[in-house]
Amino acid sequence: MENKQKKVEFTEELLMKYEIAEELGLIEKVKCFGWGELTAKETGRIGGLMTVRKKKSNKNS
Repeated sequence: MENKQKKVEFTEELLMKYEIAEELGLIEKVKCFGWGELTAKETGRIGGLMTVRKKKSNKNS
């Protein structure tokens, strides 16, 4: 049987997402169960922090 793992392209946005998940203490949950197992509150927090960082990044550019 073939091993059908998805190849993930690590974009700047995805790396930021992993970094924030780690800062919030959610990285182990993501590694074990995947992004789909996070609660709406957890994903909302990650998305909110990503938005804040993107805005700060755009202001500094």
